Amino acid sequence: MALDEALLQAASSLGRPVLRFYGWTEPAASFGYFQKFAEVEQMTLLRPLVRRPTGGGLVPHDADWTYSLAFPPGDPWYALKATGSYQRVHEWIQAGFLKLGVATELAPCCKKSLPGQCFIGHEKSDLLWRGRKIAGAAQRRTRDGLLIQGSVQPPPLKLARSGWEQAMCAAAESSQLVQWTELKLDATLIRRVAELVEKTYSLDSYNRRR
Repeated sequence: MALDEALLQAASSLGRPVLRFYGWTEPAASFGYFQKFAEVEQMTLLRPLVRRPTGGGLVPHDADWTYSLAFPPGDPWYALKATGSYQRVHEWIQAGFLKLGVATELAPCCKKSLPGQCFIGHEKSDLLWRGRKIAGAAQRRTRDGLLIQGSVQPPPLKLARSGWEQAMCAAAESSQLVQWTELKLDATLIRRVAELVEKTYSLDSYNRRR
């Protein structure tokens, strides 16, 4: 969470979009910035719980594939409305799964879900596999840039996470002519991440602030 927020804050100075894939060292759950902790802790037995810098609902991280995207203000993605960027990122994930031979679809409308739980039911433009939601995302837009945090709950098929990550990169290369380069974190960004860990994300008071 700290690195994602630091990438958002640095998006303008970086001057180019950043895609980050990451995982979890233990079962956990993240919840939206505006959710109430007292309500969230009743929704799941997963611990620890961590408040995201983005909105959205409760997301279990016990077997999912997580990613984030940070765009600077000058990028075309930044100019999209929230509904547009949400649809676009799921079209990208859909294209990645197609490269793996897995057919998915974007939800044309909503299906009633439990309050505050991201993967119970679905919203318009969520990614579905055989009618079940497998990908959702949350966003935050500031003067510094646009941050998208997403989770993929992979279908019960023999798919490797590394293969999906490669397919995602390949899909962007073929459809958007993206040329990937590795982002090396400089000292300033590393210090900012450490500060956010110490003063925000490691504090129980931050999670319980609402």
